[in-house]
Amino acid sequence: MKRIIEGMERSVTGKVIELVLGDITREEVDAVVNAANSTLLGGGGVDGAIHRAGGPEILEECRAIRAAQGECPPGGAVITGGGKLPARYVIHAVGPVWRGGDLGEADILASCYRNALRIAADRGLRSVAFASIGTGAYGYPVGKAASVAIATVASFLAADPAAPLRVRFVLFDPVTYATYAGALGAL
Repeated sequence: MKRIIEGMERSVTGKVIELVLGDITREEVDAVVNAANSTLLGGGGVDGAIHRAGGPEILEECRAIRAAQGECPPGGAVITGGGKLPARYVIHAVGPVWRGGDLGEADILASCYRNALRIAADRGLRSVAFASIGTGAYGYPVGKAASVAIATVASFLAADPAAPLRVRFVLFDPVTYATYAGALGAL
């Protein structure tokens, strides 16, 4: 899928948050952030697409991480190589399952964005592409997720001098794109 909408962006202390409508598996960035599940063994949606496009190398690295540390908890993140993806790395971030919003879902979602960005900053990565974490099978309402995602990323970029210079949200459908555009516009 070729990008359909390009270029909505906002600068945060000299760093850029950008929105595009497209396919995250085609992003030429230092790292793509996978909306992973706790098992790290692939799944549906974005997770399945990244594993299919990246090839078996990603799954093998995820298995090695599991063997060393067990599952990745909601809010956590780990990094693997990018396999056959254009991105050098995949950061696997585990979002919360939506259970109505009163069980700390927003804090967990913010934590997975912060942890993914912390990994990127620690590795000196300059560009990162995120999917809309938690809004697929995990059922997080897109409007609420977009607000948490944009605010968390903006706060991290403003606070951490080692943060990536460009954070791109790669959104798969026009409704999700428009929702994130509203959250970015309100920043």
